[in-house]
Amino acid sequence: MKKIIVSAFQKLSDYCELQEFKGYDPYDSLNSRFFNKIPVVSKIPVVKLAWTQFFKRAPINLRPYVGIDKEYNPKALGLFLSSYCNLYQLDPSEEYRNKIVFFANKLIELQNPNWSGSCWGYNFDWQSRAFFQPKHTPTVVATTFIGSALLDAYEVTGNEAYLKTARSACDFILKDLNRTYDEDRDFSFSYSPLDKSVVFNASLLGSRILSRVYSYTLEDELVEQAKKSVAFACKHQREDGAWGYGTYGFHQWVDNFHTGYNLECLADYMKYSGDDEYKEYLEKGFAYYINTFFTEEGIPKYYNNSIYPIDIHAPTQLVITLNKLERFHQHKEIAEKVLVWTIENMQDPRGYFYYQINRLFTSKIPYMRWAQAWMFLALSVYLVEMKSNVKSRKYENMD
Repeated sequence: MKKIIVSAFQKLSDYCELQEFKGYDPYDSLNSRFFNKIPVVSKIPVVKLAWTQFFKRAPINLRPYVGIDKEYNPKALGLFLSSYCNLYQLDPSEEYRNKIVFFANKLIELQNPNWSGSCWGYNFDWQSRAFFQPKHTPTVVATTFIGSALLDAYEVTGNEAYLKTARSACDFILKDLNRTYDEDRDFSFSYSPLDKSVVFNASLLGSRILSRVYSYTLEDELVEQAKKSVAFACKHQREDGAWGYGTYGFHQWVDNFHTGYNLECLADYMKYSGDDEYKEYLEKGFAYYINTFFTEEGIPKYYNNSIYPIDIHAPTQLVITLNKLERFHQHKEIAEKVLVWTIENMQDPRGYFYYQINRLFTSKIPYMRWAQAWMFLALSVYLVEMKSNVKSRKYENMD
């Protein structure tokens, strides 16, 4: 299995290098030059939503025909940055260090300067059912993944600018995001400064970066605010250990990778804050996750009650979640089974990974952020785990 996975990673790495880490995104259709030449229609929210969903669900890639270009996506660059920091652990080469510096400096260059702290959004307008986000609108999700990646880079390079930028991202989270409070004054961070939605994984990602920066700066405010967001989310955990996506009526589904987000954020919060008060929520949530979302054959389910669509994000999140919870080797068999199934069924001969397998068709569009960057990160985590396992067995034999 390891040989299959290592070979898949090399093919993926070659593909991403060839593309210079630029690509399409499931939600980038509003970048269409054709669409934006129709000024009246292109301003109507329901039309923008329909246009976005059409391209997201289309089985073939129509983007080149409507003037949508491959671009850098800041979140994808953050995932690649964390990946190369993992690879540097395996091989502290000049090549990997140069990649780390490139991605970190590019991300500092791409930050949105119009808010209270360092922050990032996506390189396209985004119309959802809940809200509209203009291009480059900063979100807690993009900002926290990038902030965490910059901390990874700081740990490799010692460059204080990376730590400083990650600390600045905390100002964006604390000062610019809206909050929804409960009766105990615990709260959920909004997805962006432009909405007031309650999305549990997004808010917990805010808690994670606050607590991780706290582990460097020891600023009490950071961990105190992180704790309030964690408490809010844990109160909304269901009795069986699941979380709905959010609190809106149309956010009541339970899915694979957002559950994984919640778990890794809880694990990181406890790790960096030293606060284990929420361990029971983590344990209950993980039991639900590992027993619900993966079949005996290694197929990663999307929803708790449905396999389809089989989304590339689900298998990647399994590896990352197990790593964050320090349970990879305990569940190594299912992790490798899922990875091999994914490689055999979702990797193109050209090296990239498909977006989704649906009941009637497979979307083979090579999305850079959603598919390639996440799989690149997951496979780099797998390689690190394999190296740590070799070391562990080596020392055991010495005993």
